[in-house]
Amino acid sequence: MQELLSVFYTLIFLFISFNSAFCQESTYQFLLLDMSPRAASLGGSFVSNNDDPDVIFYNPAGMEFLDNTVVSFSFVKYLLDINFASFSYSTEINNIGRFGAAIRYANYGTFTGADDFGNLTGDYTASEGAILLGYSNLLDENFSYGASLELIYSTIAGRSSSGIAMDLGLHYQIPANLIDVGFSILNAGTQMKSYYSTKENLPVAMAFGVSKKMEHIPVRISLDFHDLYEQDISFVQRLNNFSLGAEFFLSRVIRLRFGYDNQNRTDLTIGQSAGLAGISLGLGVVISGYTFDYGFSSLGQIGALHRIGVTTTL
Repeated sequence: MQELLSVFYTLIFLFISFNSAFCQESTYQFLLLDMSPRAASLGGSFVSNNDDPDVIFYNPAGMEFLDNTVVSFSFVKYLLDINFASFSYSTEINNIGRFGAAIRYANYGTFTGADDFGNLTGDYTASEGAILLGYSNLLDENFSYGASLELIYSTIAGRSSSGIAMDLGLHYQIPANLIDVGFSILNAGTQMKSYYSTKENLPVAMAFGVSKKMEHIPVRISLDFHDLYEQDISFVQRLNNFSLGAEFFLSRVIRLRFGYDNQNRTDLTIGQSAGLAGISLGLGVVISGYTFDYGFSSLGQIGALHRIGVTTTL
C-alpha cells in the first residue's frame, strides 16, 4: 500500500508540474500517431503495457518488464497515399538496466508546387522522422521508471526543421491483482531549427492508464486517459479523452483485439453522424516465434487506417 501511495503522489506531482507548461498548437503531429497495429487496435490504450517493444512510443518505463531482446516493425497505410513506418528494439544489460531504441518515419509523398499566381514551380516532397534512445530500470520492486531522448527531423519543399524532446514514464505492477498502472509525458522539448523565423511548440502528450488481466477468462482490459494537458477545457472535461481496449487470448496462436477512442469519435463526428469513428479492431497471430499483427482503425466518413506489424525475440 505504501508503494501504491508513492506512485499516486508522484503522478500528481508530475501532472501539476507539466499541466500548465504546454499549449495545444504544435508541429510534428506525426509523433502522436499510433504506429503499433496492436496498440491502435486497442484504441491506443497502451500506456500500461509491459510486454511489447513498441511500448517505448507510449511509456518508456514499460520496457523494464520485457523479457529477452525483442524487435518490432510496423507499417501504417494512411489516407491520401501517406505512409508511416516504425522500428523498435529493446535489450537488457546486466546490472545496468534495459535499453531501447526506435525509429519512426513519415512519407507524405510528392506534390505539385505553384506560386501565388498559380504558376507551376515543380514537384516537391515532404517527410518527417524521429530517432528514440530509451532507458528503464526499477525504482522499487514492481515499480519502474523510464526516459527516452528523441531527435526529430522534418523537411518540406526544400525547407527543414529539427527538434529535440524527452519522454518520461512510470509503471507500477500489482501482481496479486494482475493490474498494471502507467503514466507518461511524451514529446516534451523544443524546436532547435524552425522552418521559418518562428519556432513552434512540440505536441506534448500526457497520459495515464491502467490494465487488468482477468483471472478466469483470457482477456486483458485497458483504460487510458490521454491529452490531459489541454488548457481550454476543465479537468473533468479532459476525462472524456479516454480510450478502452480489450485483448482476447483465444489460444497460444490467435489474439483478437477491440478498441474504442472516445476523443476520436467526438472529433470525427460530422453533423449528427459518427459512423464507426473511434472504433478499432485487430488480430494477432503467433507463428514460430513471430507475432504478426493487423490493426484497423475507423475514421468514420473520412475513411480508415490499416496497420501491419511483426514482433519477434532475437
